[in-house]
Amino acid sequence: MHAQLEALQEVLLMGPGPSTVPPSIYRALAQPTIGHLDPAFISIMDNLKEQLKELMGTNNALTLPMSGTGSAGMETCFVNLVEPGDRVLILANGVFGKRMQDVATRLGAEVEVLDFAWGTPVVVEEVAARLQEHPYALVGVVHAETSTGVGNPVEAIGPLVRENGALFLVDAVTSLAGMPVPVDAWGIDALYSGTQKCLSCPPGLSPVSFSERAVNKLQAREGRVPNWYLDLTQIVNYWSGEKRSYHHTAPINMLYGLCEALALVLDEGKDAVYARHRAAHAQLAEGLQELGLTFLVEEASRLPMLNAVEIPEGVDEAALRAALLNRHRIEIGAGLGPLAGKVWRVGLMGHTARPEYVERLLTALKAEL
Repeated sequence: MHAQLEALQEVLLMGPGPSTVPPSIYRALAQPTIGHLDPAFISIMDNLKEQLKELMGTNNALTLPMSGTGSAGMETCFVNLVEPGDRVLILANGVFGKRMQDVATRLGAEVEVLDFAWGTPVVVEEVAARLQEHPYALVGVVHAETSTGVGNPVEAIGPLVRENGALFLVDAVTSLAGMPVPVDAWGIDALYSGTQKCLSCPPGLSPVSFSERAVNKLQAREGRVPNWYLDLTQIVNYWSGEKRSYHHTAPINMLYGLCEALALVLDEGKDAVYARHRAAHAQLAEGLQELGLTFLVEEASRLPMLNAVEIPEGVDEAALRAALLNRHRIEIGAGLGPLAGKVWRVGLMGHTARPEYVERLLTALKAEL
């Protein structure tokens, strides 16, 4: 093995992603690579679709992992569902809502943004008022805003969007497998996520799901999907049916890893997994309070898996992160945008959401502070 790889040391990943990968997923990634049209691999692909549907709480036929990170999933949803001139509304209260705006604008959509203060949730009443003004083709929102630690009220927004007639697009990159995201029950038409957060699989895949309404929009497009690699009208032919048509070479071993990651969640039980994340958050909150540290986000809107912790006055935030990494082999994240230098972002995602890891972080923080 190359000397640089041999020199790598294991780090407890407690930032905004990736999260700590459990041993069984590493073993899955190390299984023999086979052909991407091998019948054995096609069987794994079919199983993956069913696992994702169960986790997402959906019957959507078009549910599959895209070859690319969560950002590829975001772009997949936009390039397939948005055409030039479409009126799009983005509900933004952090970095990733703004990224939605950027992608939609590049596609020639008429993009409107309803902004909310960073660190606070989307206000449902303001969304309802905007949606009464005129119809939209698509409304997008981030469920778990990774830049701030805020959870947005997706379940309350869904019915409003359906009444408007728009498609409802949800970013579930950080929330999927860490808190409930019932796609069908919440009226979500398009959802994308990532493997490196609460699924605790290395980055490289983005699960997506399209409702029948979204598929109808895709099939009724006036022009072709502008991105060849992410064109679902072609990709579905590789992911469905007995005879598959070649589109691209799938990241075979990454899909092995996702298969194992989904099995771990479903075997533990979704409710048990969500409860474990909540318990880890409660343990962290209690420990931070003892250290005199506070959260950016009000308790009712806090995410269990991504915690924005306010930096005390006089503390060198970068130096503390460096000390955690170099002396304790623990990684936490810095703030983004207007929160840079004001918060640390502490991830309790997937395999990382365990009491022994929370205690390890609290002990290290106490030593360094």
